[in-house]
Amino acid sequence: MNSRFKQGCVGALSMLTLAGMTTLAHAPAANARINGIEAPTVRSGVPAELSATTARASAQALPRRGAAFAMTNRSGRNEIITYRRAANGTLTRVGRVPTRGHGIGVDLDTQGGLRLARRHRFLYAVNAGSDNISVFAVNGTKLRFLQKVYAGDQPTSLTIHRDLLYVLDSSVAGNGIRGFRVHQNGTLRPLAGSERLLSSPIAVPGQVEFSPDGKLLVVPQKTTNVLLPPRNAIDVFRVNRDGSTSALPKREASHGLRPFSLAFRSDNELLVTEAFNAAPGASAVSSYRVSSSGDLKVISGSVANHQTDACWVVITKDDRYAFVANFGSGTISSYEFTPTGVVSLLDRNAAFLGITSQPVDLDLAAKSRYVYLLLRGTGGVAGFEVQGDGGLARRGPTVTGGLPVADGASGLAVY
Repeated sequence: MNSRFKQGCVGALSMLTLAGMTTLAHAPAANARINGIEAPTVRSGVPAELSATTARASAQALPRRGAAFAMTNRSGRNEIITYRRAANGTLTRVGRVPTRGHGIGVDLDTQGGLRLARRHRFLYAVNAGSDNISVFAVNGTKLRFLQKVYAGDQPTSLTIHRDLLYVLDSSVAGNGIRGFRVHQNGTLRPLAGSERLLSSPIAVPGQVEFSPDGKLLVVPQKTTNVLLPPRNAIDVFRVNRDGSTSALPKREASHGLRPFSLAFRSDNELLVTEAFNAAPGASAVSSYRVSSSGDLKVISGSVANHQTDACWVVITKDDRYAFVANFGSGTISSYEFTPTGVVSLLDRNAAFLGITSQPVDLDLAAKSRYVYLLLRGTGGVAGFEVQGDGGLARRGPTVTGGLPVADGASGLAVY
């Protein structure tokens, strides 16, 4: 494993500056707190504005605290397990909140079943077993139930762009997408006439995702009708001004076998994971340039990570790195982008969680400083700090409890 660990130097320059200031002091001073971080107060002989500026810089070096939410997906009673995220990235389990709906008790096998929106003021959760979406107001780690709304047959994935939310329905009886308007108070209103079928009625989809500009919706098909060209497909819908989409999707070709989930860079470049039907050591990712009409042009095709069953993926906010969860290997693989968008493998085994850990959903927090991973096999959530070179450093132990073990936990959202 390439460890890529670096010792943190947060606030080092500020602390050296403050150390130099103390030589000018003639009297002791009490400690002050700025944004929850202890810093020396003004000492005699030091300009007040300089001391305040230095202290603020030191305080801002650490991210603010936040929260994490993971979903049990239990068939009898779906719940959200809540966690407190410390400024240093570590998690502490806090409690549990019912969604007032039902999961399905087995993996959703999709990305995006739990989503935060409006600067983490609202949380949206799919209840695949009761065919609805639950809406919560978020206050720190606290969730307040707002609404439960019908969302079609077996909703499994959500995507949000401004005041539009789309849900993916994954039932074998009728897959497709449908839209909602998001009100200022976070509640949802069904968007009339927004229901659309995928390009194949027997397709098993992996995710629905807006492009960064909100003009496209993309759905990878893990399996599809191989009698329809292409044999490995990604559906692309155009989004109209009224929020509806094109009546039929463009059926674009996936470069690799079993496209599972995807993530966009801010420049509209698309990265898609390829599970290759869980063949040992065969997983990969492909990147695409996406045109305004939804055409996909391969940039980097099937870049292998030599792991098994690559499924979930996230891209850092600065568009430099991508992290992929490999369900079969119990690992995270890391990739990096060149300025022109070419993708290369950085570390096939950036983190190993255990062969039976079954990593699934990923999410980023604190401007991509931390990445978190839901472990279906152990019923836990693991956290890592993203290093300057794209490596991962553990942030505390895996937090367990509350989630079912090896029994379908799905959905992770962190801020």
